[in-house]
Amino acid sequence: MDLYGRRQEQAALDRILDGARQGSGASVMLWGDPGIGKTALLEYMAESAAADFTVLRCGGTRLESQLAFAALHELLWPVTELISTLPEPQANALNGVLGTSDDKADRFLIGVAVLTLVGELAGKRPVLIVADDSQWLDEPSAQCLAFVARRLRDEAVVMLLTGHDDPVEGPWEKLAAMEVRGLDDDNARLLARALAPHADETVIRRTVRAAAGNPLALQELPTSEAAGDLSAYPLGDDQIAVGPRLRRSFHARIERLSAPARTALLLAAADDRSDRDTVRQAGGVLGLDAAAWDEAQHSGLLTTGSGGRIRFRHPLMGAVVYDVAPPVDRQAVHHALASVLSGEHAGELRPWHLAAAVEATGGTDEEVARLLEESARRAWARGGCATAARALRRAARLSPAADDAARRLSYGARAAWEAGQVDAARGMLERAEGMSSEATVGELSEGLSGLIEFAHGDLKIACRRLLRDMERVADAGQAFQLGSMALRAAWAAGHGELQREALDRLERRLPRGNFPNADLLPSLRQWWTQDLSDGADDSDQAVAPDAEVLSRLSGSAWFLMPPAPVAIAWGIESALEDALRGEIDRLRPTDQVNALTQALAQTAALGIAQGSWPSTAANALEGLQVAGEIGDDHLASQCLNCLGWLAAVRGEEPAVADYAARAFEVSVPRSVRLLSAAAQWTLGMSALFAGRAEEALDYLVRLTEGGHHAAHPTIAVLAAPDTAEAALQAGQRATAEEQARLLRRWAERTDAAWAVSATHLVHALLASGADAEKRFRLALDVPGARSRPFTYARTRLLYGEWLRRARRRTDARTQLAEAAEIFRRLHAAPLLARTRAEQELTGQHLHRDLAPARDTAAILTPQELRVARLAAQGLTNREIGSQLLISHRTVAHHLANVFPKLGIVSRADLARIDFGDGLHLIG
Repeated sequence: MDLYGRRQEQAALDRILDGARQGSGASVMLWGDPGIGKTALLEYMAESAAADFTVLRCGGTRLESQLAFAALHELLWPVTELISTLPEPQANALNGVLGTSDDKADRFLIGVAVLTLVGELAGKRPVLIVADDSQWLDEPSAQCLAFVARRLRDEAVVMLLTGHDDPVEGPWEKLAAMEVRGLDDDNARLLARALAPHADETVIRRTVRAAAGNPLALQELPTSEAAGDLSAYPLGDDQIAVGPRLRRSFHARIERLSAPARTALLLAAADDRSDRDTVRQAGGVLGLDAAAWDEAQHSGLLTTGSGGRIRFRHPLMGAVVYDVAPPVDRQAVHHALASVLSGEHAGELRPWHLAAAVEATGGTDEEVARLLEESARRAWARGGCATAARALRRAARLSPAADDAARRLSYGARAAWEAGQVDAARGMLERAEGMSSEATVGELSEGLSGLIEFAHGDLKIACRRLLRDMERVADAGQAFQLGSMALRAAWAAGHGELQREALDRLERRLPRGNFPNADLLPSLRQWWTQDLSDGADDSDQAVAPDAEVLSRLSGSAWFLMPPAPVAIAWGIESALEDALRGEIDRLRPTDQVNALTQALAQTAALGIAQGSWPSTAANALEGLQVAGEIGDDHLASQCLNCLGWLAAVRGEEPAVADYAARAFEVSVPRSVRLLSAAAQWTLGMSALFAGRAEEALDYLVRLTEGGHHAAHPTIAVLAAPDTAEAALQAGQRATAEEQARLLRRWAERTDAAWAVSATHLVHALLASGADAEKRFRLALDVPGARSRPFTYARTRLLYGEWLRRARRRTDARTQLAEAAEIFRRLHAAPLLARTRAEQELTGQHLHRDLAPARDTAAILTPQELRVARLAAQGLTNREIGSQLLISHRTVAHHLANVFPKLGIVSRADLARIDFGDGLHLIG
């Protein structure tokens, strides 16, 4: 059987079966919460034993728990023909138990008879006895099986039972016990994905969180209505929709308790945020005494968590307790809790309890809705967007007036989108539009419809919607942001005409005035005009945004910040990266997932230009993970293109093809030319570095081919040096000259250091003699050229090749040596091999037995690198897991791999690791 996360349990049970095959018996109780996987392990054992064991099975049920010997009847019925072979008193005893005679016998004799029968069976082949749900076995059968279980040591018999509680008392107290715990997050995710292969990643993630490792919950949750917004806390927006099997199992345990104890449990289920004293005070309001709390505490359902909070041992238990309680009881406990809350808890929790009390009877209440809305705004200000979205959605349900409900849904939709809950945001927008006008909802949600389309749909449609809402909103600052996003959408679509229209409409909408960042409006025209094929005045040199401007935009108006390709083209990647790093640090402690993913994707692209490739890969992988979780295909494709670029320069051609194909799958049908062009560029680079110039040129010339799905002016400018080199190698000089003109216009327009250097480089490749050398030297001497190490090393390589062909071998060696060192450090394998080949052509003897220096990319996986860096900063496993959106157990797993890889033994050693250029201990 394919069991997820049960290797340890399976191995232990396999050893027990092997012991029986050798004549050594054993009895084991598998215990744990309902649905935790005990029965699955029994099935695994039955399957493993089927070939060479006699397997006898029974199971307890609530229906038959009062029928004497019902379980024993089920267990022995397949072997009743052997009863006649037993000694007559024993045979009579068993026949009487099974109802085949009128004989009566004491229970001791019945136990002896069963033990004898099992021993007879074991004399022929080993025996496996399986008793599921032992807590529901009828008492006589349980006593009989317990008698047998304690006497199997010398028999080739294994007895396996399952139960909910640790067998420390009762009939099973002498048995060996194995607790079956919940699955870790990784295995829970695998199981959930296997059960629901077509489910959205967001649903899978929330299902895993809600199930808390319970396999049966994983089976029942993915198809439930709560899968879109799961929370074990009744004060949240939705409860866990516990499936029928789990409901029956947990409810049966609750029914055994007295009414006061059930009320105590309901109080705990209704509030797992307040401390124990607060919950007990609420119990006092309801008249609960110490006996009720003692009974609830000893039920095995509760535990005391951090800060003295009363919690259920498993969140599903609390969900069932709350779900099965009568509405009037729910209303009473929430009123009681609201009445005793004080201090900081009163402002945060009291509105939720009052709302739950109102909803228990299906009513509405404007005052409670207002309190929830105020709570939502406070949460949003702290970065708690998901909490704000839940509060506003609930406030909308409690709103008597449709206009108030629509307003709250509109705000809530925006909060949900910020938290990465796109489906929830769409749903709230649709509900709001059903209660109010589309224009009103567009203004209240700050153009959310267009933003969602920008992230998940067609960029031309997104641009139109953003422009529409820009003209509707009254606030000029808000209009500025929406217009900027419309420009970004048109630019990413590679639609020059639409981009010009967006810029014109933005300037008409915003006459000179006093609103946040109004002084940036002239600069905005400069930045975005650069990407228009015919809209730039070559004589008018634009001024790039400086670090001060970008820092000012960080944290308040990231919509206005130039995207990474534009920043790289302008040569301001360092300033933008500094601003984004501050943004990422600010966002990590919050649940503003959408903005965090944007920042990670942009930072990854910026790191490519700067040569910080290990951190680039780490950021791209993290961004890819989070983008997948929130369903943002466009950001996921950006991260894929970053990984494809790295794969291209490292000579990993299959990976390049895979990343490009995945990016094309999203970008081509939606006409996102920016992403298609970036993927096309990686394919061209990969072919160029592999020595296939004509193939490379066939890819790269499409970047400027009007109407092609990969034509995009920004990517075309950035790829121009590659296109020119491929053209010259393929004998297409005219194409190389076109690229030189494109680069020259861009360099004159922006004065970007990389563009100036690249212009000199391409002219050097086109020139000959002294003019060529002059151009090479100018390319290398441009201030700031060294800030892009890969590009700088390529210039050195091409200059070295020219010098070697000019028979200036000594000079060539100098250029090639520096290029080789940079390529080696960056692990740019194809160009390193090309450089070394050139070095050998100069007559230089290379020591190929010298291994390249160790670096993080060669030693640690990107996720291990992220975990190691955070652990080196002193963060705990839970804090690391919170930042990286993984479980603390997964963090521990990664650290267990990191330590031996780095040759260290403790977290303290991590603080002494230099994670920069190569890995080594400091001091």
